[in-house]
Amino acid sequence: MQGSRAAQFELYKLYAKAMYNVALRILNYEEEAEDVLQESFLDAFTRIVDFRQETTFGLWLKQIVINKSINYLRKRKMEFVGTDALEELPEETNFDDEHKELRVEEIKNGIAMLPDGYRVVLSLYLLEGYDHEEIAHILKISENTSRTQYMRAKKKLKSILEQKGMRDE
Repeated sequence: MQGSRAAQFELYKLYAKAMYNVALRILNYEEEAEDVLQESFLDAFTRIVDFRQETTFGLWLKQIVINKSINYLRKRKMEFVGTDALEELPEETNFDDEHKELRVEEIKNGIAMLPDGYRVVLSLYLLEGYDHEEIAHILKISENTSRTQYMRAKKKLKSILEQKGMRDE
């Protein structure tokens, strides 16, 4: 498969849209997401011999996309809010139940308005299915920082959606 352009094209067609969406949720810029997509496929195809088949090709590629997206954010000097000032985390609110009536597009737009640190943690946790331990490892932050960013992201997203009057539609 390594030298097969046809096989590479089939893999690209199969995974490109999903991987672009992963990159876009993290980066929030279409041009950067497109760059990450191309670089990720190039990396995957040149490193296909490293693919151990301990997981699916899609999950392996997704990890490449996420890592490249995080690197792009680091180039933009994304900063995560520290947790030193927090003594304890507030109780979780039932965010999902409160906002079932919101349309997906409104939530996507709200997420896009979040600061980078909030958006990335929220996306990795809610949309990509990573837990806080995995997010901490990926972003090189503490688990507590991941949890705090997630909690603050939800609060900020709720505020953005309420500000836009999206709850009343």
